[in-house]
Amino acid sequence: MPQVTYVSHDGSARYEAEAAVGTSVMQAAVDNMIDGIVGECGGSCSCATCHCYVDDAWSGKLNPPSGMERDMLECVLEPRPQSRLSCQIKLTAELDGLVVHLPQSQF
Repeated sequence: MPQVTYVSHDGSARYEAEAAVGTSVMQAAVDNMIDGIVGECGGSCSCATCHCYVDDAWSGKLNPPSGMERDMLECVLEPRPQSRLSCQIKLTAELDGLVVHLPQSQF
């Protein structure tokens, strides 16, 4: 099962979670009670409360965001070039070890 590392907004904590291939990075965080990912819409790409920053080392390994995701990313606090909605990143064997950084706030 692929593993994801979630890094707190200030870098002081790292949380690791494993999830089945096909699980979203958001769902893996929610299932493992990781603070910083809310996922209010349940993964339907309609709330942006699962915003994260993909670590630079992994940015090129992900599919680009869809038009809907790009539209939702316009609503997040403190967007960066590495901003993604974690509900739109599905885990694959190739993403084993993925590192995402959590924003200070989702609201």
